[in-house]
Amino acid sequence: MQSDSTYTAVVWAAEEGGYWAEVAELPGCFSQGESKGELLDNIQDAIETYLDDDAETAAGPLRERPEFIKIPMPARRPAGAAD
Repeated sequence: MQSDSTYTAVVWAAEEGGYWAEVAELPGCFSQGESKGELLDNIQDAIETYLDDDAETAAGPLRERPEFIKIPMPARRPAGAAD
């Protein structure tokens, strides 16, 4: 019996509207959608396709689960702002 897996989708708002996402653990696995619901459906299909293709071609190991770290930065004045 095969167990379920969880993958990390990094979701971005597209400039032209809608959303796109890439799967952090699967290099080159990405999709898009007009809504987040559509994106979720599409990215699940992309993961299935990626894993099926990877099993057939033995393209290599999956990436390790990434760690996301927020980097605090000091406030900056806009370029050209008076002191």
